[in-house]
Amino acid sequence: MSSDRIIRHKLIDRLFHWAMAASMLTLLGTGLCPILGLEFDWVPVHWIAGVVLTVTVVWHVIRSILRKNLLSIWVGPGELLKALASVRSGLFPKPGKYSIAQRLMHSSVTVFCLTALVTGLLMLVRIDTPFWERDPYLLSQSTWGWIYVLHGLAALVFVSLIILHVYFGVRPEKLFYLRSMVFGWISRDEMERNHDPALWTDTGDQSS
Repeated sequence: MSSDRIIRHKLIDRLFHWAMAASMLTLLGTGLCPILGLEFDWVPVHWIAGVVLTVTVVWHVIRSILRKNLLSIWVGPGELLKALASVRSGLFPKPGKYSIAQRLMHSSVTVFCLTALVTGLLMLVRIDTPFWERDPYLLSQSTWGWIYVLHGLAALVFVSLIILHVYFGVRPEKLFYLRSMVFGWISRDEMERNHDPALWTDTGDQSS
């Protein structure tokens, strides 16, 4: 293996990833454990973790817009058509910095995370916090019903997404991605075996 190392994830991106993971697991644990019969005062921990996740995601979105790298991770119709063409032909060209699977995961997390956050923030008005008193009559009962349905659906989807993410993250041939999320780097050999250097557009992240 080459001794050259390429920075795949900067420290600030790794901190965001693990902060999001910690807050998301806290939300799922506090939200689902009572359903399994584990009774405790979970509401304060749940909404505080939700606020932390909201601040983290808003900061990440603003930073991504300012860096103008949204298209490097998002999936559009063009990428989906190329992926279908690769499946039909059996030819799978090397991706740029992010594969189609990674981009689909990111897009799915984005959609369902925003769904959970928006509905969760609306639900905050139904509980007492140090900042305001609860107001359960802000919206109609039918509207609250849809909010709870969407919030619960997003939570259930997140369980599946986390299982998929962990499963593919610990597969032996993918462990270098997990290492890059901990230490930030992959080797040049790993990059060239799994990615097309010409499409690795985030050249500012590379170092030897």
